[in-house]
Amino acid sequence: MTGRMHAGTVMLIAAVCGASACAGPGAPLAASIPREGGGTPGGGSAVGVLAFLVQPRNAVVGSPIDPEVKVEALDTLGNVLTTFSGTVRVALGSNASGGTLSGTVTVAALSGVAFFDTLVINRAGSDYTLVASATGFGSVESTPFTVSGAIGAPARTP
Repeated sequence: MTGRMHAGTVMLIAAVCGASACAGPGAPLAASIPREGGGTPGGGSAVGVLAFLVQPRNAVVGSPIDPEVKVEALDTLGNVLTTFSGTVRVALGSNASGGTLSGTVTVAALSGVAFFDTLVINRAGSDYTLVASATGFGSVESTPFTVSGAIGAPARTP
């Protein structure tokens, strides 16, 4: 089988068995499937969850995070909701260095994916995270990343 595994929630029905007999179906169990580089899922809903398709990576102060951050909306089975065109917002989560996030932090998803190509952090530091959120989907936190360099450092070119 080829293809890409999607993050989401997998529902399993378990039988509760004792020493002598099974009591029948138990409550559903949920398991989260991590996306590229992980990420911590937040509160989802009956609609689905958000996941980082492309996690923020080590960045340079004053330059857009490269590659661009991508957040996707997934249904409860982990499939991309290609009909979702709602607004997705990103904000700084962990921010021990006191940096500021700028750029376009609120975008409309296109076929279920939100593209953030202008995100910039103005202060060097480690263990930054981003938190993405959308109405009806809860939020998700990225894996930690580092911002290096100093303000005024030359911008990176692709």
